[in-house]
Amino acid sequence: MKNLIFSFLLLFFSLLSFGASDVNLSSAPVNLDDSHSLQRGARNFVNYCLNCHSASYMRYNQLKLIGLSDETIKKDLLFTSEKIGNPMSIAMDNEDAKKWFGAAPPNLTVTARSRGADWIYSYLRGFYRDTSREMGWNNSVYKNSAMPHMLWELQGEQILDPKTHELVLQRPGKLSPKEYDQFVGDITNYMVFMAEPNQQKRKQIGYYVLAFLFLLLVLAINLKKEYWKNIK
Repeated sequence: MKNLIFSFLLLFFSLLSFGASDVNLSSAPVNLDDSHSLQRGARNFVNYCLNCHSASYMRYNQLKLIGLSDETIKKDLLFTSEKIGNPMSIAMDNEDAKKWFGAAPPNLTVTARSRGADWIYSYLRGFYRDTSREMGWNNSVYKNSAMPHMLWELQGEQILDPKTHELVLQRPGKLSPKEYDQFVGDITNYMVFMAEPNQQKRKQIGYYVLAFLFLLLVLAINLKKEYWKNIK
């Protein structure tokens, strides 16, 4: 029994140490009830992320869950001959991607579930200039990332202070820091939605189930009292 308890504790603390990280992540502004943020995030994701990264487990027609109409999806988010029922895939071949970037860009459909919203938000804010890298960029969250900073014109150019190890904005971009934070916050919010599109509906059903079980509990208690009221 003691060996079993010791093994359990060893496994528990091993999992804690495995999940620990020395990277300070910023809190992502996730709000799945904010349809405007989700719609902006979907637009930003399609325009800036879907060029290299696929999201093939997600279909365009599921964007109707965040308030977009078929017409809006077709007009603003679909390109060439894609149909609204198609998955959000890309034309880039994995082998070509490996030659160009050194690694194939990962599918982003469920990244919010595997990495977490804070990781995505911090990663998109964590790029800085690094002349030792082939593409001239590095990332404070994901060291030596193969991904170039696709949003550098919007954010500007950051450098890593060698003394404080903090990111400092050296050249401003088209967006102010506050506007850029909202921009990547919207992308993060959308990616959380994309990882589980029916999350809000599932939670709503859960509340109904809990209410039903509570009502059933009240009825069961009253029924039990009625059966046992004449028994002493």
